[in-house]
Amino acid sequence: MRDRTLVLSVLIVASCGLGYELIAGALSSYLLGDSILQFSSIIGCYLFAMGVGSWLSRYVKDEDVLTRFIDIEILVGLLGGISAALLFVVFAWLSAPFRTALYALVFVIGMLVGMEIPLVMRILNARRAQFSDLVSRVLTFDYLGALAVSLVFPLVLAPRLGLSRTGFLFGMLNVAVALFTLRIFRDEVSRTTLRTLRAGMVLAVLTVGFAGSNYLTHWAERGLFGDEIIHSETTPYQRLVITRWKDDLRLYINGNLQFSSRDEHRYHEALVHPVLQALPWARRVLVIGGGDGLALREILKYRNIEHVTLVDLDPAMTTLFSRSEPLRALNHGSLTDQRVTVVNADAAQWLEQNQDSFDAIIVDLPDPSNFGLGKLYSVPMYRLMSRHLAEKGYAVVQSTSPYYAPRSFWDIDATLREAGLHTWPYHTYVPSFGEWGYILVGKRNDYTPPTRYDVPMKFLDGDTTALMFRFPADMAPRQGEPNRLNEQTLVHDFERDWRNVIR
Repeated sequence: MRDRTLVLSVLIVASCGLGYELIAGALSSYLLGDSILQFSSIIGCYLFAMGVGSWLSRYVKDEDVLTRFIDIEILVGLLGGISAALLFVVFAWLSAPFRTALYALVFVIGMLVGMEIPLVMRILNARRAQFSDLVSRVLTFDYLGALAVSLVFPLVLAPRLGLSRTGFLFGMLNVAVALFTLRIFRDEVSRTTLRTLRAGMVLAVLTVGFAGSNYLTHWAERGLFGDEIIHSETTPYQRLVITRWKDDLRLYINGNLQFSSRDEHRYHEALVHPVLQALPWARRVLVIGGGDGLALREILKYRNIEHVTLVDLDPAMTTLFSRSEPLRALNHGSLTDQRVTVVNADAAQWLEQNQDSFDAIIVDLPDPSNFGLGKLYSVPMYRLMSRHLAEKGYAVVQSTSPYYAPRSFWDIDATLREAGLHTWPYHTYVPSFGEWGYILVGKRNDYTPPTRYDVPMKFLDGDTTALMFRFPADMAPRQGEPNRLNEQTLVHDFERDWRNVIR
């Protein structure tokens, strides 16, 4: 019975160990971007630390192995359980040492986790278990635990509980293993009462943290965003936060500002109207991204538009902007308009599977800050998009800042031209972002910027439009590199551009 209990505990500790690794990788990707770099460095640090822990386990005396295993479970439960919440608070209030805190915590947790399996195997070996059976059973449960959490974490835990609460849950499981082991082996463990009390105190802390995780996250985000947070949630794809200060609503995705209600009209009018004013005959429009419905609001101003298909990956995003009254007031209820069909799917996959043609395509995606987004700014993606664009139609792509991120902007231009499209780059000033850029494209080289508009707007007119298509000397066109999937040049250039801005 005792041997089976130990082997079963391997399933739980393996699940928790991988869980802490996934939480650290996901959290650093949310907060720092570049998911491949973050996950690679976290995994590398964690595995190295596990190796150190395995090596250190040799110095645990045989008579202390069981006791030290219990102590380690309590300590791993405490550190791993609070890790996500602690890192989030450090990032929000003490952003400078975040990377140091991240890798220090990952290393310590990984080192402790690395000691767990060797200690379990030594305990079982001391109980005269056959070595071949011992190794096969322990490693089988170790790998099964890893498989279980690798499936449950992205599908259930992260989207339903969030990263902080998931961390507390894993910590509680580690402490539960310690308490159960104490009970089963109470006659073989020294100072049982003290260790039980210690484990109980840690479990109580983790339980309180689990229950109050939302309050803790909300407090941390107040330090990060400054303004009142009226909505926040973690989805399987991103962290969404809506803030309000007086009449200013702001959307943040993974900590990055997406719009301010005070000036978003500048961004969205510039995105939509240079295309649609040039297509008075347009009937069908495709929007890729734009789950906030703000670009859609501008499109629906045109009476000639009969149907709009909006493809956005995250259903939480489109649901939020369809149901929240302040957000519906901002987008004029565009997501529930009878002319609109909302599709929650990966844009590239949807384009591959769909055969429809559109008179205009509006691409309003987040910046290419990681490789997952970078694929949506690639040559194959734009070739797919081109197949769905009518011969006389136009498309437009939001393309980062030609002033702050010139490499990225002109890389996108080069990528669109590599896909066989004619391009007309332009830009406008949005106070929340600074100078921002777009690239209008078509299959034919016949575009002329509009000199007037037939729909009411707050910002755009013919004179402003003429200026948008002119680039001053400090934003002069340059030669960009096409963004191909096997290289993802754009993502690297985007990181370089914005690193220079931060400095």
